[in-house]
Amino acid sequence: MESSSIMDRGNVGDEVNLRTVILEIKSWIKIFRRNWLLFLICSLVGGGLGILYAKSKKRTYIADLTFVLDENKGGGLGAYAGIASQFGIDIGGASSSGIFNGDNIIEFLKSRLMVEQTLLMPVDSNNSQSLADYYIDTYNLRKRLKIAPDTKFILPATINRENFSIRQDSILFLLYQKIIKENLIIGKKDKKLNFINLSVVSESEMFSKYFAERLVGKAADFYIKTKTKKSKSNVDLLQSKADSIEYLLNKKTYSAAYSQDLNLNPARRVALVGSEVAIRDKAVLQTMYAEVVKNLELSRLAMVQETPIFQLVDSPILPLRSEKPGIIKCVFLGGLIMVLITAFGIICKVVYKKLMVGPEATKM
Repeated sequence: MESSSIMDRGNVGDEVNLRTVILEIKSWIKIFRRNWLLFLICSLVGGGLGILYAKSKKRTYIADLTFVLDENKGGGLGAYAGIASQFGIDIGGASSSGIFNGDNIIEFLKSRLMVEQTLLMPVDSNNSQSLADYYIDTYNLRKRLKIAPDTKFILPATINRENFSIRQDSILFLLYQKIIKENLIIGKKDKKLNFINLSVVSESEMFSKYFAERLVGKAADFYIKTKTKKSKSNVDLLQSKADSIEYLLNKKTYSAAYSQDLNLNPARRVALVGSEVAIRDKAVLQTMYAEVVKNLELSRLAMVQETPIFQLVDSPILPLRSEKPGIIKCVFLGGLIMVLITAFGIICKVVYKKLMVGPEATKM
């Protein structure tokens, strides 16, 4: 009997809690119904703001570019590298720098060095206007950056970067920050693949296309030069040695031939020493020259093996994909946001009155 009474109390308690929740929901519905006019006005205001936003927002153009990055690790050049090392020459091919490995290339594309160098490139070969000035004109930033109206170009492509004033450096840095935050999107759709996607979003169709193509081109040149810098220095060193030895070998060949052409007295053997020395030196130089040329070709092969593949897969083609906020969508979102804000305000007001006045405060 006692256990059954406890169960009955539990059921009664559950019924009371459910009834309380239902009554609370009904009271809130009544409150919102009484304020239907306020909700209507606020939704209309939000819709009007949505229309103004859609009208004021300019169309943006998106330049999509995809490239693949593949690094050659040098493969079977280890044996050749061991042979060349016996002559004090490192032809590379057995190691790979990790500067650009993994997702580092993405951060490299976003670096200040690459973005600023791209911004300072000319719009076309017949114009001294840089992409930076083109960007300033596109977004009407002259007044914000306090550029005099009579100034044609504030960051011309014809001036060396090292000759920029402090003001020009500051403006260029501001443009870099704005582009990184608002215009440049870089990433991978799949972390397992080497395909990297780059998108430039701006209000100018030509700027989006030019900046995307030239940023990747500038980064590819810098990347390849960095990866092959060591191999190229070895090739240049070996080429210099080969040229020097070839020059000496040619001189010694002419010297040996000249000494053999002399009309010497065969009774005096000492007269043949000069010719024999010239022939010996020539043979030594021939051996040295052959080894240096062999190592030079190995170094060139190593440089080819270490040169990474920076291949464009998809490039932006005019007309570019464009986006502009739709009026209907902006009206709906604006009205919904204002309704939610109004509901939140009513809830806060009712809760405050309940705490300060009492339950009768729900009668709004």
